[in-house]
Amino acid sequence: MKLLREIWILGLSAILIASCSPKQQKSEFMKSAKKVTAQTLLSDPATVAISYGGYRANTREVQPSIKELKEDLKLLSAIGIKMLRTYNVQLPHATNVVKAISELKAEDPSFEMYVMLGAWIDCKNAWTDKPVDHDVESEQNREEIARAVALAQQYPDIIKVIAVGNEAMVKWATAYYVQPGIILKWVKHLQELKKNRELPSELWITSSDNFASWGGGTSEYHVDDLDQLIREVDYLSIHTYPMHDTHYNPVFWGIPPQEEQLSKQEKIEQAMNRSVKYAQSQYNSVKSYMKQIGVKKPIHIGETGWSSYSNELYGSTDSKAVDEYKAALFHEKLREWTVADSIACFYFEAFDESWKDGNNPGGSENHFGLFTKEGNAKYALWKLVDQGAFNGLGRNGKPVGKTYNGDIKALMADVLLPPSKPQVTSHYNPNPTPDAVP
Repeated sequence: MKLLREIWILGLSAILIASCSPKQQKSEFMKSAKKVTAQTLLSDPATVAISYGGYRANTREVQPSIKELKEDLKLLSAIGIKMLRTYNVQLPHATNVVKAISELKAEDPSFEMYVMLGAWIDCKNAWTDKPVDHDVESEQNREEIARAVALAQQYPDIIKVIAVGNEAMVKWATAYYVQPGIILKWVKHLQELKKNRELPSELWITSSDNFASWGGGTSEYHVDDLDQLIREVDYLSIHTYPMHDTHYNPVFWGIPPQEEQLSKQEKIEQAMNRSVKYAQSQYNSVKSYMKQIGVKKPIHIGETGWSSYSNELYGSTDSKAVDEYKAALFHEKLREWTVADSIACFYFEAFDESWKDGNNPGGSENHFGLFTKEGNAKYALWKLVDQGAFNGLGRNGKPVGKTYNGDIKALMADVLLPPSKPQVTSHYNPNPTPDAVP
C-alpha cells in the first residue's frame, strides 16, 4: 500500500531526528514548536490524523491509565500519527491523553503529537427520560466549554483545535441534537476569548458534524444561523461515512452488470473506488454550499472510516460491506485522495472500542479501529508489522501481531462480495441527497 510506505518513511525521518544529541533535539523541536499551528498542521499533507479513544473495557466507567495511554500513543506515533481527535472533557480521558502526550514529550523531546479537543454539546434533557428540547441547550454545556478552555490554556503547545460539539446539529441524532444557533453561541464565545488573548490567537475553533449539517444536505439545514456559523469557525470539520450508506443510501454500492465478469478482488476494488467518490461528493456538496453563501474557508474531514465486522446492517445478511480487506482499501484510497488534495483527515479510528455497542459485541461500532482492542494490527497495517514499525511496542504487555495470524487466505475467506444490482453505473448519482443514519 503506497500510503503506508509513505507513513513508514515519515517514521524513519523521526528516528533520524531522534539520533541527534539531546541538546540538538531540544533546540530543533523548540524552534519547530513555535511554528506549529492548527493551520500549518491541517494544511500539511504529511500530517496524519486519527480519532482516538483508549478505552479497553466494555464501559467508559473503566478509564485507561496514563501508562496505558502512553502505550497507545507510541503505537500511533509509529504509524506516523501526528494529531489526535478527542470527543469530550466530561470524562477524564481527554485530559489524561493530553497529560500523556506532555509526559512523553518531556521524556523524549523528539516526540510530537497534537490534539483536536472535542467539547460535547447536548440539548436540554438529552440522555434522560424527560422530553428532549432541541431548541434549548443542556445546562451542562457551559461547564463543558469551561473545561475545554482551561485545558487549552494549560497545554497550548498540544491543543491546536477546539471542536464545539460532535454531530450535535445533525437531525438524526435525536437523543441530543441542538440547533445551529447554540453551536454558534459557543463558537463566538471561544473566538472572543482569542481576541481577548485568553486563548492563543492561532488556536482554531470549529464544530465537527455530518456533512449534511454543514449545508451539504437538504434545505432544512440551510438556515441563517448555519450561514453565520460557517463565517465564525476557522474551518469546517465534516463527517462522511459511505460505509453506513451502503445500507441507508446505497446508490453507489453493489456490483453492476458490466462488472460481473471481473474477479472477486476487482469487483471489490471498483466498489471501494465508488465509495471514495461518494465521500468526495459529500465533501463537494459542503464546498458548493459554502460557495453559494459567499464564504471561502478550509474544509477538512473530522471523521470517516470503515468497520471491519458487523453482525447487522452492514454484514453478511445485508449490504455485505464490512471486513478487514474492504476497510484497508478504503483507508488507503481515502488517504490517497486527501493527501493529494491537502485535506486533513481524522480517520475513524485508532483502536476498536467495545463500549460503543456494549450489548452487541458484533456491532459495527465496536470494530472501526486500525488496531484490535487487544492491540493486533488489522490488514491495513500488516506491512508495517513486517517492516518492524512496532518492534518493542505493544498493548497490555503484548507485542503487536497481525489479525488472522497474518494468513491472507483466511482473511479473504471472510470477505463477501457486495450484492449485485440491476442498474448500470451511469445511474450513479454523484450528488446524492442525505442522510445516512450511523
